[in-house]
Amino acid sequence: MAEDLVLDTAIRDWVLIPLSVVMVLIGILRYFVSKLMLSSQVPDPKIVKEGQVIVRARNLRAAANFIPPKSFRSRRVYFSNEENGLLFVPKGQAQNAQAQMFSDPNMAMDMMKKNLSMIIPQTLTFAWVNFFFSGFVAAKIPFPLTQRFRSMLQNGIDLSTVDVSYVSSRSWYFLNLFGLRGLFSLILGEENATDDTQRMMQMSGFGFDPSKSLGAEKDGLDILQHEWALPKFEHRAEAVLKKLIR
Repeated sequence: MAEDLVLDTAIRDWVLIPLSVVMVLIGILRYFVSKLMLSSQVPDPKIVKEGQVIVRARNLRAAANFIPPKSFRSRRVYFSNEENGLLFVPKGQAQNAQAQMFSDPNMAMDMMKKNLSMIIPQTLTFAWVNFFFSGFVAAKIPFPLTQRFRSMLQNGIDLSTVDVSYVSSRSWYFLNLFGLRGLFSLILGEENATDDTQRMMQMSGFGFDPSKSLGAEKDGLDILQHEWALPKFEHRAEAVLKKLIR
């Protein structure tokens, strides 16, 4: 039988609130430190051009049935021509994505700085929480939970008689660590530290294999069956009007 606990208000004042405030402040500080440590990234014109070609090819496949057959065939030849098509990549020019990834020393250095700015604060914060706040029952969730959540919410408490809805201080740290992204988006804007990492990877071509992406779009255009939808619009409109009249 799970026991109901009465939480002291001092735990709220000296454990729950300070831990939450410190996690928010550390996240904001880590964001600005990572901004200072990153070097200016200049987009690779080739990567940007290939990305735009892929977007145009996807738009063509998505709206293929809304253009005449002759226009679609001319656009497909423009993209998929074996001689000078935008999506055609000769075998000799295919690049290794891993080799391209580490060819830029600035990119590797920026990623190392980014990892250090994330690992070091998290390690120090976890050591601080584990030393000062270990063993506290910090909060209670206002709805019942199953036993599967016990290991996630009661990390550091070895009491099976405590109800699952109670949250330990160590688990509260992990909940704040992985659940404050929305708050950081409100404070720092939509382009927070995580989005900045994704933008840096896209600008530098990190993990982007242009030959595979261009080849996949080329195959998609080649096998696409075009069916012009405009001549059928009148029949569809007539069927819809008949249903409405009935």
